[in-house]
Amino acid sequence: MNNTEFHQLVDAELQLIEEAIDDSGADIDFETTGNVMTLEFDDRSQIIINRQEPMQEIWLASKSGGFHFKYQQDRWICSKTGMEFSQMVKQECEKHAGDTIDWVQ
Repeated sequence: MNNTEFHQLVDAELQLIEEAIDDSGADIDFETTGNVMTLEFDDRSQIIINRQEPMQEIWLASKSGGFHFKYQQDRWICSKTGMEFSQMVKQECEKHAGDTIDWVQ
């Protein structure tokens, strides 16, 4: 995969996250600046999502730790857990929010 393809895939994934948050009605603020998306919660805790172009990975940092996602078989998969990126984002958002989020993707 070249850098253009990498950025297109990450952009599409981050757009899905934004839409899922909006559609869920959850009280999560999000902002994207450069290569970093920040999700902020009522208690001011944050989830940081960062694209790592040199390694062609998405990195996620949250209360639970740091996770790296590599594009495999048309999905972003965590190298530690084997979990898909969107599932991990939802799981971590629920931990930070302290509540279940009705998140349809």
